[in-house]
Amino acid sequence: MANIRALLVGLSRARGSLAEAGRCASMRPSLLASVGGHYKVPMPARWFSTGLPPHLVVGMPALSPTMNQGNIAKWRKQEGDKIEVGDVICEIETDKATLEFESLEEGYLAKILAPEGSKDVQVGQPIAVTVEELDDIKNIPADTSFGGEQKEEQSAESAPKTDAANASEQSSVVSRISPAAKLLIKVHGLDVSSLRASGPRGTLLKGDVLAALKSGSISIPAKEQKAPATPSSQPTRNAQAQPATTSQKADTYEDIPNSQIRKVIAKRLLESKQTTPHLYLSKDVVLDPLLAFRSELKEQHGIKVSVNDIIIKAVAIALRNVPEANAYWNSEKEEAQKCDSVDISIAVATEKGLMTPIIRNADQKTISAISSELAEKARAGKLAPNEFQGGTFSISNLGMYPVDHFCAIINPPQSGILAVGRGNKVVEPVVDSDGNEKAAAVTKMSLTLSADHRVFDGQVGGKFFTELASNFSDIRRLLL
Repeated sequence: MANIRALLVGLSRARGSLAEAGRCASMRPSLLASVGGHYKVPMPARWFSTGLPPHLVVGMPALSPTMNQGNIAKWRKQEGDKIEVGDVICEIETDKATLEFESLEEGYLAKILAPEGSKDVQVGQPIAVTVEELDDIKNIPADTSFGGEQKEEQSAESAPKTDAANASEQSSVVSRISPAAKLLIKVHGLDVSSLRASGPRGTLLKGDVLAALKSGSISIPAKEQKAPATPSSQPTRNAQAQPATTSQKADTYEDIPNSQIRKVIAKRLLESKQTTPHLYLSKDVVLDPLLAFRSELKEQHGIKVSVNDIIIKAVAIALRNVPEANAYWNSEKEEAQKCDSVDISIAVATEKGLMTPIIRNADQKTISAISSELAEKARAGKLAPNEFQGGTFSISNLGMYPVDHFCAIINPPQSGILAVGRGNKVVEPVVDSDGNEKAAAVTKMSLTLSADHRVFDGQVGGKFFTELASNFSDIRRLLL
């Protein structure tokens, strides 16, 4: 009996140690192990035992150092499914990309607390519950709340039973108001305290206000109810018709939810324009040698590359030859620092926002290798952080659209981004082999450099464009 008792005590201590390790790991996102875009995250767990079978509460993981909230993009596992070690249980949209949450525990998914499509779920907030045995799922009531900490659960027994009755009322208390709802409240002069919120975390939505207006169960503040005396009935009729007309105009607006990626893009671009002194330089380059080289690769060697692939190579060679341009501004030292490698970030548009996959050591890679590296992964939104974080220079190409030239915004901490427009046929004087000048049609493309003036000055920008123009005029330089 003594041996059995000692064994049980040892198992209990081991379980407590594992649970504590899970809690500590959830607080340290720097320990995450990245394996091909899948993230093995020790699931933030809290053990409950009062009246319920042994189970784990899975919290929203921190999948990047800057992540403080995320969206549930898709659940790969459903309630009742078996979870093996290494299984992807859900896809989480972070401030960087959509990543797969891979489990390090085995068991069964008993309850999904954050349904698919949940927005702005805070890191550490419970998203699911797992159990050890399949039969334990039926022993967890559907109305059980798992939102509190462990110490809150332990003290729940002494709390008044009226808290459960008031839970539904508290969930409808307005704590946040969407922009469309604010507009309707202002137009109709409504009392916010009489409205009930149905959005996540007490968010009052546009539909809540419209439903209240339709039902007539709302109250108008006293100052709004006191209508000024009207000399005739005609102004009264106009006043009654005005809110209806305004309501119809308000109904034409639609809230477009932002993805986590778009929120971060908006924040960083605003910071870039406010804190980075932008210097703009532009130049037109002749595109015909590049187009002829591209056709030669396809017809004689069977290699298919895009114009953008060759542009990436040309920019990389120019940065290698002008190392002053391949640098960034160190705010702590307040000086420019040169980068050891030429890593080109390529702006790629996706449904969820702009992604910037990186071609590392682009000056050392062939054009065909550049062509097949990262573009398709970026469109799928499945890039690992090391595939889109970093970079020393960016390229944004709108040449496939009817855009002749534009100015791009620097992506900090980088110091430069090249905006590429479309190619246009123009007629200009050229010198033939006999030294005679004659008119000829050539294809020209506009390039606009946005540079951090703390790193780039006019001389560095001029050197960069000189090298870049030479790469376009003599395409053989890209093969050296």
